[in-house]
Amino acid sequence: MRKILLVLLAVAAIVTIGWACTTIIVTKGASVDGSVMTSHSADCGLCDFRYVYVPPADYEPGAQRAVYPFIEPYPRYVGKDMGPTYDDPNYPPTEPLGYIDQVEHTYGYFDAVYGVINEHQLAIGECTCSAKVYAQPKAGECIFDVAALSRVAMERCTTAREAIELMGALAVEYGYYGWGETLTITDPQEAWVFEICATPDQKSALWAAKKVPDGEVFVESNMFRIRELDPNDPDIMFSPNLIEVATAAGWYDPSSGPIDWMATVSTGEYSYPYYSLRRIWRVFDRVAPSLELSPWVEDSFTKAYPFSVVPDKKLSVADVIDLFRDHYEGTEFDLTQGLAAGPFGNPNRYSGSSKLIKGSWERALSIFRCEYVFVSQVRDWLPDPVGGVVWWGAAAPHETILVPMYCGITDVPYAYDSGSLQKFDRDVASWAFNFMGNWAELKWSYMYPEIQAFQKKTEGKLFAMQSAVETAAAQLYEVDPELCKEFLTDYVADVTDRVMAETWEFNEYLITKYRDGYINIPDVGKSVGYPDWWLKEVGYADGHIFGPDGYKAK
Repeated sequence: MRKILLVLLAVAAIVTIGWACTTIIVTKGASVDGSVMTSHSADCGLCDFRYVYVPPADYEPGAQRAVYPFIEPYPRYVGKDMGPTYDDPNYPPTEPLGYIDQVEHTYGYFDAVYGVINEHQLAIGECTCSAKVYAQPKAGECIFDVAALSRVAMERCTTAREAIELMGALAVEYGYYGWGETLTITDPQEAWVFEICATPDQKSALWAAKKVPDGEVFVESNMFRIRELDPNDPDIMFSPNLIEVATAAGWYDPSSGPIDWMATVSTGEYSYPYYSLRRIWRVFDRVAPSLELSPWVEDSFTKAYPFSVVPDKKLSVADVIDLFRDHYEGTEFDLTQGLAAGPFGNPNRYSGSSKLIKGSWERALSIFRCEYVFVSQVRDWLPDPVGGVVWWGAAAPHETILVPMYCGITDVPYAYDSGSLQKFDRDVASWAFNFMGNWAELKWSYMYPEIQAFQKKTEGKLFAMQSAVETAAAQLYEVDPELCKEFLTDYVADVTDRVMAETWEFNEYLITKYRDGYINIPDVGKSVGYPDWWLKEVGYADGHIFGPDGYKAK
């Protein structure tokens, strides 16, 4: 009983803390090469950052599948059901909340805080959203959160539509806990947005899903984006209990017209508009500046921004990665400017600790409390093991290198499937990149341009090699699919070794060059001091002298 209580308390705390992610979809017709992309920045601050391979499995008829609770921080799960990586003798096995019927065969997939991609190129991104109900898990009664739903979809589904129908049905039947959640779900043909929340009695789920029109780009950042639901639209789905439950709760009047999903089930567009909407504006304004969307939307809020937009130019994976590294540079919201950024333009903003001073900072796409970021790329002209690739960054977007993790690999390198926030490990990618980002905060305006150059050079080589690697892998697949998987596994391992070595070499360079506030390369001990504007703002020109009673202004 005590163990179950601790699990429930952990779930409540973490779901609240983890509310910060951003997810972007690029449909087939909006990408430069016909890829379908989704993405996710896990802006948590205390999440288990491991990227883990869960192998396929076969089961006897009548077997039961355990459904495990959402637990953070490390370890998010311990046991043998999800492959050898999670079998850790240093921790007790995770106790399930309940069981559902098992299928005879489950697909292999890659797992993080949520399911990421499976062997059939089904890929999922995530972000938490506000909802009118925050439900608690109940063993045997309310057993699914969105992470557990995503994992079942990874195990059993090959298309986005199939995943939505399965997750929706399971959540309605077995109960859904947590706040509002969004999953962006892609396959090589389509991209969908799936939004879900608990029913008022906390025993079931309400959900809605909408297909992103081909040729368009979608973004969600902690606020539901689906609005009017047309039951006759083949590209819209919603839970069969939605109208009845919403009407009984007094949330919706059927005589008012079609139901507005966001307005019906969420806390509304006025709850925290700019925390969420500024990021939506920024992505849309960068990909479709011709629309001239306004960042100031007090009069209409979410209705000021369309569900999705046609980009002025088609996007590559590198373009989407660059969006996630944004701090509003060059706009009136630029976090690298002003007194709050300090003398060296640091865009990172920590929470205020004062109970007397209320306020907030601008919320950018890239934020220091991010455990990982990825952009998944799925393609119908390549065999599944080659066509599905996750560009994985094991830290905040601005401080990481994203490397390719093909869905056909059968082993994830130690640097990515190991480690925790509780112990520094030089061989773990998250620590290598996090160190780089933290050191840059000492002199951001000097170091970050060098980090950007390092990212562009390192990722640029990987993008340049991609076509040749995939051509070779696809040819191997025609001869021997297992040899193709072995080739890709070896390639990912080699990339990991090279990127880790280059990152630590670069980190050591940064330490040497920017030691003690000086610039030590090419000459040791060159002092650059603080910029004049900052010295003026903080009163440096007033000076101080030391008298018998302490410091006094001149």
